[in-house]
Amino acid sequence: EVQLVESGGGLVQPGGSLRLSCAASGFTVESSYMNWARQAPGKGLEWVSGIYSDGSTYYRDSVKGRFTISRDNAKNTLYLQMNSLKPEDTAVYYCALGRGFIPREYKYWGQGTQVTVSS
Repeated sequence: EVQLVESGGGLVQPGGSLRLSCAASGFTVESSYMNWARQAPGKGLEWVSGIYSDGSTYYRDSVKGRFTISRDNAKNTLYLQMNSLKPEDTAVYYCALGRGFIPREYKYWGQGTQVTVSS
């Protein structure tokens, strides 16, 4: 059974940092295409970042240089380190399994974790 469980969200001030975690089971993240997507209030799903089985990483332009996606293969866990956070980063962040950069095509999702960037 494929399961993804996000954690690490919370309230942070602009310019602050958070590290999100996604604990995976039922498959191996090292051999998979893993992604982070987010949904801001009243908005649709937005792809944020991905790391694929060869270790290549991808970011949407608005987070490039601020966010870092990584994985711990021994722990079978995906991470998203978020630095220099902005209010527009406020969203529910989801871990997802799937190829490409279109969230609606992903088949497996976590429950999401709320990130709020505010003073």
